[in-house]
Amino acid sequence: MSEHELPEVVDEDGETELDEDDRLRPEFVDAVLDAVRDHNDEEARDLVEPLHPADLADLFEIVPEEDRGPLARAVADQLNGDVFAEMNDYVRETLIDALEPHQVADIASALDTDDAVAIIEDMDEDEQRAVLRALDPDDRAAIEEALSYPEESAGRLMQRELIAVPEHWTVGDVIDFLRSHEELTTDFWEIFVVDAGHHPVGTCQLSWILRTPRGIAMSDVMKREQTLIPVDMDQEEVALRFQKYALISAAVVDDDERLVGMITVDDIVHIIQQEAGEDALRLSGAGEGDINEPIRLTVRSRISWLVVNLGATILSASVVKLFEGEIGRFALLAVLMPIVSALGGNAGTQTLAVVVRALATNQLTSSNTLRMLFREFRIALCNGGALGMVGAVGSYVIFGNVQLSLVFALAMMINSLVAGLVGVIVPVALDKANVDPAVSSAVFVTTATDVMGFFSFLGLATLWGLGG
Repeated sequence: MSEHELPEVVDEDGETELDEDDRLRPEFVDAVLDAVRDHNDEEARDLVEPLHPADLADLFEIVPEEDRGPLARAVADQLNGDVFAEMNDYVRETLIDALEPHQVADIASALDTDDAVAIIEDMDEDEQRAVLRALDPDDRAAIEEALSYPEESAGRLMQRELIAVPEHWTVGDVIDFLRSHEELTTDFWEIFVVDAGHHPVGTCQLSWILRTPRGIAMSDVMKREQTLIPVDMDQEEVALRFQKYALISAAVVDDDERLVGMITVDDIVHIIQQEAGEDALRLSGAGEGDINEPIRLTVRSRISWLVVNLGATILSASVVKLFEGEIGRFALLAVLMPIVSALGGNAGTQTLAVVVRALATNQLTSSNTLRMLFREFRIALCNGGALGMVGAVGSYVIFGNVQLSLVFALAMMINSLVAGLVGVIVPVALDKANVDPAVSSAVFVTTATDVMGFFSFLGLATLWGLGG
């Protein structure tokens, strides 16, 4: 089996324990839980022994919360750092709290710095200090330095385990160095070349070193053009650089441009998935959306936005109240006005999703904001015209009132245009104000389309005399 192949987990009947989507089969999960609940720790260990660390982490996330502690005690020998590194944050925090500081230190010391930081950073301050005291001095210094950087920054994300060599060395010097120092990291794709001040001056892929004669200088083999990541750069911006420049790894530098660590693409895959999920959930006001998040935290995050939405709805209702006389005299207005509001809200959400994504991926900048605004205006005009015609025909077929159908069509066109404009302007304005547009835009856009939908439809109906 090659280093990169996943083990095939097979039970005693010869069936794999993973389904076609590489998820643990329910029968396997039930078998493990039965063994744990029957206090048959040996059987539980035998069942989980072939699992890949990521699959074992999945097992802890799948089982009920009350079974995680007994399961951890039953398979404690297999709970190494690789498993904790793959585990959901909330599940990992629960299990870590049940361990002694020296046990956490043993796990952290076996991991790369970035994974060790991920385990320690969410602990209480007292527990954090106890774990750090249990680490050896070199690991403690590296983790303390990482914890000094802002959350979700390159400093937290980077790992210190890298290979850096002087630019005056030859290829032979590098090969001898790699072979003679057993304490060096074994997982790397490129070697960083530094000057006397430890500033990165180039990179060299392992394949180039293997194919180059020993006597050639590293300065003649290395690639001088490289993407350097500032240590305080936000992880989302780091991910964008990896995506833009197709990076496998990148050097992280401090304020003095000295090499302090590296970031690899496997960490970036996780960040891209995390950031994309966060933006989608923020647009809906659903908080983190983690099914393992404690209920009290989920309620707290969701209720705040529901209260804000309630306030926005009350504002929309106040607009309707201005026209209560017209609605009372012509009840069909109350039937159609929610349609105008709903379609405007849907159109605004579509535009908002496109703009927030464009901002997050740096596709939308100050250079093309006006072009984007004009583009969405044209799209809104086309959509509004099409919806207006369909709505006019449909309302006439049902109600047989030409004036009502025309008012309905015009109101939908107006609200569609408003949706297109605010769907661009609101997130761009929030981004300029350094407010995350994924968090706040939806409330403003929905309120604007509701208010304008009701106002345009009822206002046009009043001007047309439909309530007279």
